[in-house]
Amino acid sequence: MVIPEYILELLRKLEEKGFETYIVGGCVRDFLLSKEPQDWDLTTNALPEEILKIFSNAKYENQFGTVLLPLRKKTDSGEKGELLDVIEITTYRSEQGYSDNRHPDQIRFETEIDKDLERRDFTINALALGFVKSGAILKPYRELIEIDGQSYELVDLFRGRRDLKDKMIRAVGEPTERFKEDALRMIRAIRFSSQLGFELEEKTKRAILKLAGAIKFISKERVRDELIKIIKSDRPAVGIRLLHECKLLQYIIPELEEGVEMEQNHHHLFKVFDHNVNALKNCPSADWQVRLAALFHDIGKPKTRKFIDGAATFYNHEYVGARQVERIMKRLKFSTEDSTRVVNLVRNHMFYYNVGEVTAASVRRLIVKVGRENLKDLIDLRIGDRLGSGTPKGMTYKLRHLEYMLEKVQNDPISVKMLKINGHDLISDLGLVPGPKIGAILDVLLSEVIENPDLNTKEFLLQKANELQNFNLAELAERAKEKIEERREEEDNNLKKSFQV
Repeated sequence: MVIPEYILELLRKLEEKGFETYIVGGCVRDFLLSKEPQDWDLTTNALPEEILKIFSNAKYENQFGTVLLPLRKKTDSGEKGELLDVIEITTYRSEQGYSDNRHPDQIRFETEIDKDLERRDFTINALALGFVKSGAILKPYRELIEIDGQSYELVDLFRGRRDLKDKMIRAVGEPTERFKEDALRMIRAIRFSSQLGFELEEKTKRAILKLAGAIKFISKERVRDELIKIIKSDRPAVGIRLLHECKLLQYIIPELEEGVEMEQNHHHLFKVFDHNVNALKNCPSADWQVRLAALFHDIGKPKTRKFIDGAATFYNHEYVGARQVERIMKRLKFSTEDSTRVVNLVRNHMFYYNVGEVTAASVRRLIVKVGRENLKDLIDLRIGDRLGSGTPKGMTYKLRHLEYMLEKVQNDPISVKMLKINGHDLISDLGLVPGPKIGAILDVLLSEVIENPDLNTKEFLLQKANELQNFNLAELAERAKEKIEERREEEDNNLKKSFQV
């Protein structure tokens, strides 16, 4: 691991002007863990206006002492090159009062790095790295470390390096004070635990339990972003369980909490909540939307549980769950695109597939229903679902056969665009007038071709369209509806045969 030259150059420029400067925060943490830092932040005793004098292209548009410095590649022509990074350079500061549970009511620029480190959230993030000062006497909490053959000074006021070694998330100073300053830090503590594989220090965890309700005052967008980072992490299930144990989940996704003590039927070893979390843990996809769908896939079960002959049933829980997920993702300000994708997977996770019973036409209809681009995600969700139920094998012969069938029918017509005729053909060959009737006829033709791809010839489709042109719009819609109802009835009958592949 080496510190990028452009970062060292910034340190040198500030130091040459007589200002003390350090690399600080999460980038130092990641660097010491031999992880590639996602960004590099600097802190200095230079005031914002003094930083602006040194870097003419920097911008200062806030009241917190943070100057943004865009760095671009140098070009031979002297024109602006490609943007490399945007570096945050922040003046040492202390903070007081957090009436909104996020922003300080007052900030004060400081001259010593120690004061700046005192305001940071966790010990592993309160580390600063800089050039060794000539003639300086190192204090007990400062040490020399060697990086790429050069000595640097590490400022470790709160023994964050020890916590890195011990794999511990510990708040700086008094944890209740840190969480009162910004309640989002409670979720961040859990996020770092799931990302790094660290444990929550006991006093820090007790403080979260005590103050969990304050998360209600944090913007939904900030909560959403932390949740996504947890789901993306190497230990997402650990993160969700910690949110539950620390009483935060009830304020973020209370719908998940409804399944905590809910028993299932004899097909399942685990309660609903545990099964959902286990499905997340075992989902093979690295895509956070698919993982989130795995966590949410049975969220509708508490709302649909009924007892028939003493056995618990959860009929239509996938549809109820999909509506719940749509509301959850809207509440947490997820994008429409992300919500649509997750809801689609939850709604369709109960797809039925049994070798010998499901035809190629059924597979084509499944593609139409869920989208070709979502099929691998749906299989990954099913694998997580199976393993999350305690079954020893995720990818069964049936699922492998489904993958084979999907490959086999991948070029079969499943949309109007794949028909051998289009609206122009209906107008030129049959003399139809442009209008909604053309689209209605093509929809009926598609329903025929999905059942039998061999019918996708221009000759047959024009012949069939010629018969259909005598029907009005309502009659055409009814014919298409009948096909849809037939398919839906077939799918419902299949689902009743088996809750899971």
